[in-house]
Amino acid sequence: MQRILIIDDHPIFRHAMVTILGKKFPDSQTLEANSLSEALELLEADAAFDLVMLDLNMPETCGLKGLLEIRNQHPNLPVVIISAETEKQNILQTISYGAVGFISKSSKIEEIATSVESIFEGNVCLPSEILRTSSVRNRVKKEDAISLDQIRSLTRKELAVLKYLTQGLANKVIAYELNISETTVKSHVSSILKKLGASNRVKVVASAANIDFNQYVFN
Repeated sequence: MQRILIIDDHPIFRHAMVTILGKKFPDSQTLEANSLSEALELLEADAAFDLVMLDLNMPETCGLKGLLEIRNQHPNLPVVIISAETEKQNILQTISYGAVGFISKSSKIEEIATSVESIFEGNVCLPSEILRTSSVRNRVKKEDAISLDQIRSLTRKELAVLKYLTQGLANKVIAYELNISETTVKSHVSSILKKLGASNRVKVVASAANIDFNQYVFN
């Protein structure tokens, strides 16, 4: 049974999220907090949550402050940002500060449910348009870019998986596209992270943004 904490100052939105999560995860337990302070009190009493869903901007907190406070006090607690924020740099910054994903409040109901499911499967969730945007490619530092030797260290199948990672696809979808099991995809992802020296898939995606996958043969 998944335990989820929703932190948002809008009761109508919280109610909508409870409904969405209840339908997607019938056995889940969802608690609500209308402020950061209320959430921190709840977590102080019981931090056994599988996921915290946090709005970036609320009356008593703005920007990354709420995320940083929760991460500082409960570093092992997965936090996903669910916000109306549209600035790409701010969205990517939430991942840099430890969030396991970002979900736009403008997303369709099924997209929100699928994103949460993907996070429960161990994926880092970002809107696909964020992963594909040229601004992400342009911000790849030279020292963070994947070298030719690193690319050559990947097997063809790993390179194919990396291609789909840069498109923001979840493991389940990658497995379908490559006609392999989801367990095999996870194994490939772990190998890719190790070979490329990255701590998570978002960093791999950012580093791989400049790779022209069309020049490689995957079969």
